[in-house]
Amino acid sequence: METIQQTPDLSAYLAASDVIDHEHPQVRQVAARLASAADDSYDYARAAFEFVRDAIPHSHDADDRRVTWRASDVIGLRTGICYAKSHALAALLRAEDIPTALCYQRLRDDRGGHVVHGLVAVRFDGAWHRQDPRGNRPGVDARFSLTGERLAFPVDASLGERDYPELHAGPHPAVLAALRGARDRAELWRALPAELRDGRAAEPAERRGGAAGDAGQRRSRRATSSGVGAVPPRCAGSHQESSGPEGVSG
Repeated sequence: METIQQTPDLSAYLAASDVIDHEHPQVRQVAARLASAADDSYDYARAAFEFVRDAIPHSHDADDRRVTWRASDVIGLRTGICYAKSHALAALLRAEDIPTALCYQRLRDDRGGHVVHGLVAVRFDGAWHRQDPRGNRPGVDARFSLTGERLAFPVDASLGERDYPELHAGPHPAVLAALRGARDRAELWRALPAELRDGRAAEPAERRGGAAGDAGQRRSRRATSSGVGAVPPRCAGSHQESSGPEGVSG
């Protein structure tokens, strides 16, 4: 798939923000630890990916009702859905001067509707490479790769699924609104966008009749890198959840 940068300025994909807060001590501490054991930027990017994929449980898999969206909170609390985990990986990569974008897929849910899933794209050798740190489980085997995508959920166009080609420097407004507005994971499921179109989100899956899914070295890295997760119920399981205690929203 040919990707489309929302902005031609690569510095936008290195910037810190309230969401991708890579200057936060919590992010910097983890980045420094991972960098100390990495041989180069490629090795660091793989280590950061595997840290977010494996050391931060997907909140659906862990049955964690908390909602996180800020990268430092995702890393500190060790929980998040796909959007949140993507924010954390983007922060760790940008902390080591590796341009990283946020991107999305539209995937089928288990009630015949759709939900938007979040992942990242990392820039190496003048090209963007999508990576999905959602977290593996039976039937899901995402891996870091620069030679061919190893994503959690390849799309099936016959099911109305699609890859969105846009590379975002920050989270899509509809995604961020859903994360910030949810008190717990059950409430978040009801607010997840079912589709992104024309820069805006379609109605949440619940309103459309479907169930919302859980939808290189710092010395050389600048030169070598040119450049909460929702997962659909078909991959994350049934989402018949009751309301729980108020989640972490910031």
